[in-house]
Amino acid sequence: MTRYAQIVGWGAHLPERVLTNKDLEEIVDTSDEWIVSRTGIRERRIVHSPKETTGSLATRAAAAALHRANVDANDVDLIICATSSPEHQFPATACLVQDALGARHAGAFDLSAACSGFVYGLTLANSMITTGAAETVLVIGSETLSRIVDWSDRNTCVLFGDGAGAVLVTASEEPGGILSSVLGSDGSGGDALSLPAGGSKLPTTVETVAARQHYVHMDGRAVFRFATRVMASATRSVVAKAGLTLDDIDLVIPHQANARIIESSVIHQLKIPPEKVFVNVDRYGNTSTASIPIALCEAIEMGRVRPNDNIVFVSFGAGLTWAAAALKWGAPVSATPHKWWQTAQRQGNYGAARAQSTVRRLIRNSPGIELPEIEIPEIRLADPLRNLRI
Repeated sequence: MTRYAQIVGWGAHLPERVLTNKDLEEIVDTSDEWIVSRTGIRERRIVHSPKETTGSLATRAAAAALHRANVDANDVDLIICATSSPEHQFPATACLVQDALGARHAGAFDLSAACSGFVYGLTLANSMITTGAAETVLVIGSETLSRIVDWSDRNTCVLFGDGAGAVLVTASEEPGGILSSVLGSDGSGGDALSLPAGGSKLPTTVETVAARQHYVHMDGRAVFRFATRVMASATRSVVAKAGLTLDDIDLVIPHQANARIIESSVIHQLKIPPEKVFVNVDRYGNTSTASIPIALCEAIEMGRVRPNDNIVFVSFGAGLTWAAAALKWGAPVSATPHKWWQTAQRQGNYGAARAQSTVRRLIRNSPGIELPEIEIPEIRLADPLRNLRI
């Protein structure tokens, strides 16, 4: 029996703080006109509290995707978190999300492919599901790029924003879902977009900090030339691989890095009408791995995605990397109201997950004390209307 990988849940979370181009005029030598004319960006979201992290944003987006699909965290087999700004080198941010959700049966790992990471993760989820290695996979893109950009460099600080998006992918017998994918890399261009220090080649020293090597460095012209070429070619390749033509595509959701890149590659080179291309870079800037899932959530909310639509995700990023995926949308896009007790049950399970994590930490940090593994049972609330007598 053929297995298909279908997106059944989606969610996004964005920080409340809005940083406009006018705000940036007070920080660096720039202007709203300069930024808009070169990037199309007018504002972006920025974390403002130490409690807002790549992991916390990812957890909220993942919880929203689970809620949309009405799937319990314990039914998730794998969590893939694509990120360019992980909370730590290790543990993986995905493991922190697993703990916060209480996904007791899920494996978890981070994926590093820069802005291409979400589509890379979606491709891995498809492979895991179609081969029978997993039934349900959470794919997350989450970033707090504001913490790794140099706020004195007007060429980079104006570009990036923070946020997270997630999709829940499950096995299905219904034809459709992820139809094809294309992945690529060219390490010879690695210097064009990098965060030089903090790894094993350039460990953190007084010198690396003074040289501002722990911030994003970018050769803007080189990245622009690469992006405009590879976004078009990757789109052509993934559409052909799916057995479709460009005319068959109902919506393209490109990586939201720069409006000029999207216009040059997807609209002008491929001759895809603007109404078939989703763009929200003007409001969020470049959120790296999170840009496509955030855009997907907005496209659904705006009625731009319908059942049986042929959709293309296409991205590029540091590495240099690129990725594209073609899919036939199969999930209903109209929200199904959940009963209040289902929401309460899910929130109760998240509370139980926090308690379980605390207990395990206490056990682990108690020297000389061997305590049995404590399993806090999953909360299952019966339908309160079931026994209601009228």
